[in-house]
Amino acid sequence: MREIFLGSEAVRQGELTAYQLRSRFRSIYPDVYLPKYTIASLRHRSEGAWLWSDRRGVLAGLAAAALHGSDWIDDDVPVELIWHNPHAPAGIITRNYSIRPDEFTCVAGLPVTSPARTVYDLGRLLPRSAAVARLDALVRARPVSTEDVRALIKAHPGARGLQQLRAALSLVDGGAASPKETWLRLLLIDSGLPAPTTQIPVHQHWRLIALLDMGWETYKVAVEYDGDHHRTNRRQYAKDQRRVRTLESLGWIVIRVIAGDTPGDVVRRARAALRARGCPDT
Repeated sequence: MREIFLGSEAVRQGELTAYQLRSRFRSIYPDVYLPKYTIASLRHRSEGAWLWSDRRGVLAGLAAAALHGSDWIDDDVPVELIWHNPHAPAGIITRNYSIRPDEFTCVAGLPVTSPARTVYDLGRLLPRSAAVARLDALVRARPVSTEDVRALIKAHPGARGLQQLRAALSLVDGGAASPKETWLRLLLIDSGLPAPTTQIPVHQHWRLIALLDMGWETYKVAVEYDGDHHRTNRRQYAKDQRRVRTLESLGWIVIRVIAGDTPGDVVRRARAALRARGCPDT
C-alpha cells in the first residue's frame, strides 16, 4: 500500500478491513487516509488532495512550487488544485481555471502545473511582495523562461491579475536566497536606488572569498541580510567578521542588515554609501 490512499478503495480491494482502516489510519480529507501517527507533510497533503479529486485535479500554486523544488513553503499551506469542484474540504483550495495539456506536467507521479504555469498563477494571485518572493524561490529552484510566462499571458487574455503578474515578473531574480533577501532587494528598488545585482562573486588572488547577497559592483557597495544564525552561532559570527574585514580591505563597503533594522535606516545607509562612491542616481 502507498502511505496515503483512498480508504474506500483499499477496503474494496481487500487491502484492509474497515476495522483496520478506522483503528490504524486517520483521514486528512474525506476518504483520504495515512497512518495514524504520521505527520502530514505538504507532499502527503498534495497527493491526498489529488486523490480526493478522483485523480482528476492538477496541483497548482504553492503545492506545485514545492514539488518543483521551491524552498520556504510551510507544510500547512493550503493545497491548490485546478479542478471544477467548488466544495473543497478544509486545507484544499480548488480553482476553476482553464488549463491546456502543455501547461502541466508530471512530478513524482503527480499532475502539477508546469514551472511557467506555476509562475503565471502565483504572480496573478499573490500581493506584489509575496509574489516576487515566491517567484524568486521558484526560479532559483527551476529556471523558468519569462517568455514562456508571457506566452501564457497571451494565451489567457481575460484572466484575472495579469497586470500584477507583469509587474511581479519584471522584478523576479533567482539570485535571492531567502524571502528576506527578496524583501531587502525590493526595499532598495522601491526607495529609488538603482536595482542591485544579486549573488556578486568577489575573488582575491583568483580565489572566491565571498558571494555577496546583493549590491552594486561598480561602486563596491554590498548589502547583506544577516539571519539570526549569524549572531547566535559563535563560529558563524567569527567567520562573518573575518569575511567582512577581508572585503573592506579590498575596498568594499558592506552594509549588514538585521531583523531589528528599520526600512528607513537601511535605505539611508545604502544611499549614503552609494553617494560616497560617486553614484549619480541617489
